[in-house]
Amino acid sequence: MDPMTAPQRPGFLTALNRGLKGRCPACGEGKLFWRYLKVEPTCPACAHDLAQYPADDGPAYFTILIVGHVIVAPLLLFPFIWQAPVAVVLASTLLPLTGATLLLLPRIKGAFIGGLYALGVKEKDSAMHTADAAD
Repeated sequence: MDPMTAPQRPGFLTALNRGLKGRCPACGEGKLFWRYLKVEPTCPACAHDLAQYPADDGPAYFTILIVGHVIVAPLLLFPFIWQAPVAVVLASTLLPLTGATLLLLPRIKGAFIGGLYALGVKEKDSAMHTADAAD
């Protein structure tokens, strides 16, 4: 690489897609997670500091929002939900809801971190929020 040219920062959708795949939003090569939801401190491929992006509750909120709209809302259109005993409905719906939630959560967290990377939001920026300034 020419020392005069800086590496090109990926666009928002590229960073989002890399995070969705569980890859470093900066290079797209290194793994984003070292466990189920634990973010690698630094990218093993490009040494980018991945711990600086404050995902907090955002991924959980978006996961619940998506699962609620994609699975729960359409379920309410089926008559068995309203006519079957509660025990049957709970047994037949909780397992798919739990599975969908657990499958989506790391992907959404990766995409969320990719979005934070693309927007340049870091942990040190948390003091800019009014709710945090009162602390």
